[in-house]
Amino acid sequence: MKRLLVVVLGCIALFAAAPGQADARECGLPNKAPLWVDFADGSVPYWTMFARPGVIAAAANFIYPPQIRALGAKTVYWEMNFRQRVGTPTNPLTPEESREWADRIFYRAVASSACATPWIALNEMWGSNLATPWSPTNSQYRQNVIIFAKRLRELGARPFLLLSTRPFTDGEAGDWWREASLYADFVREIYFNARQLNAQGPVLASRTLRNAFRQGVTDLTEVGVPPSKIGIFLGFHTNPGQGGREGLKPASAWFNTIKLQVLAAKQVSRELRFATIWSWGWGEWSASDRDPDKPAAACVYLWTRDHRLCDGPPVAGPGFDRRLTVGQLNVPPGAQCTTPWGPVRSNELGGLARVTGDREIAFTSLFARLVLKGYVKVKGKEVRAAERAIVRYRFGGSGAAYRGALARAGASRSMALGVIADELRQARIERRFQVQSPSGAQVASYQESYSDTPARFVEATPAQWWLGRRKRGVAIQGLAPAAVFGIPAHKLVTLKTQDGALKVRALGPTAPLGAFSIQAAASSIRAALVRIAQDQVFDNWLMRRESSALAATTCRRDWLPSVGPMELTSELPFLALAS
Repeated sequence: MKRLLVVVLGCIALFAAAPGQADARECGLPNKAPLWVDFADGSVPYWTMFARPGVIAAAANFIYPPQIRALGAKTVYWEMNFRQRVGTPTNPLTPEESREWADRIFYRAVASSACATPWIALNEMWGSNLATPWSPTNSQYRQNVIIFAKRLRELGARPFLLLSTRPFTDGEAGDWWREASLYADFVREIYFNARQLNAQGPVLASRTLRNAFRQGVTDLTEVGVPPSKIGIFLGFHTNPGQGGREGLKPASAWFNTIKLQVLAAKQVSRELRFATIWSWGWGEWSASDRDPDKPAAACVYLWTRDHRLCDGPPVAGPGFDRRLTVGQLNVPPGAQCTTPWGPVRSNELGGLARVTGDREIAFTSLFARLVLKGYVKVKGKEVRAAERAIVRYRFGGSGAAYRGALARAGASRSMALGVIADELRQARIERRFQVQSPSGAQVASYQESYSDTPARFVEATPAQWWLGRRKRGVAIQGLAPAAVFGIPAHKLVTLKTQDGALKVRALGPTAPLGAFSIQAAASSIRAALVRIAQDQVFDNWLMRRESSALAATTCRRDWLPSVGPMELTSELPFLALAS
């Protein structure tokens, strides 16, 4: 040990004296982010694939790192048995032992890396997900981790603490993570079952990956750990139960999921500016680790990172999708999302959010509109005709009054036309839905609940749905055309509605619905109940299709609309269709 220490100290002096480059950091590593680091020591039979310029290899001994560097790669030190240096949450070492081990590991890393200020990967922290209050042994273990990392920093190393589980950061646990980040980087291991990713398809799988990587970073940044001290770990294992290939065949399907993982890591690194991306799973220690497709998988991984590192597509063979845009956030300027039916435009979303006062409601409504457009078309002349009916019967034919109502609501005419078109589409879809006929008890309950609603006894030609497909009955406000309630008693008038012209005669004054006999009002109430039921069926029908559509929808930062009904007439009630 003394002889090794003398040699290492001599190396430190030599390394420290060597001139550095302006664009380099510790150990000649590139001064950029993120840095990619790949496990590639002698346990990786094809380690030479990683031994090339542009690659940083993590290795655990003194044999392979010099050979890797000789072929042009950089190296960092891999400490495989961190638990033997600090203990475990149930059986921690003493603080003195942890500090002594830190000294030993530092000098090993210096000799292995040929660098006085080595990067050291610590595999791995146990119990990062344990909630507080911690047991006495876990508290000691946590103290040992900080002692170990702090000592490495004092000696000049940069330790990277690998986290196999999602860290618990609430309350006083957050204090521990903030303190530990003063001395160590954190690398969150985020592994995926390739079979599940493949089943999701490239759009949904890529979204799953990006969201998981974001969470892996933000779990720590939200408690004050800077992104510059955070990394993520990708896993390409082949042994079952580890979150890797998991038997996925053919090999090209696995290679496609590897490509998507690399692309997702790149995207999230651009968003959150974290420091490092690591890869693992290349080693082969037992029969379950061995897979003849691993070298090709490594080549695809390297190629997706940088085409100069390996010629991935020919190695991957038939079935591999070499496109780097499928499933990615390729949203055009001016759009929040792209869908098979068109974009959700950012300016439309912003304008509508000012009307609703809730961006989520606006977002959901615009998305629902696009989905609905895929099932039913309306013509511009039909929308304008419905608008004229609204102006005629709700605003007395005054365009100025109509425009004033829009202005007070903060809505433009184009927004209004969009809402009216939504209603026309909904009405056409709803007509297809067959619902159960209301019972007598439901009719009575409706009249009791809405007894104060204005109503009027009328006759109409032709028969109207709002009279229960009859020519005579009780017109209920909100169901019948609004103009019905302005007709002079006993006068016959012609009304123009979205369904065409009709002749209506008011047979009496307007009165509360509760003033009419149940027999007189029953057919109209049944029509109202059927419409309510159709509205509910429509909402469920639309939301199911929205859920399916999300799998083919791509949005900036994966901020997707919520699945829900269209609610814009709640904010703009005067745009409800004038029947």
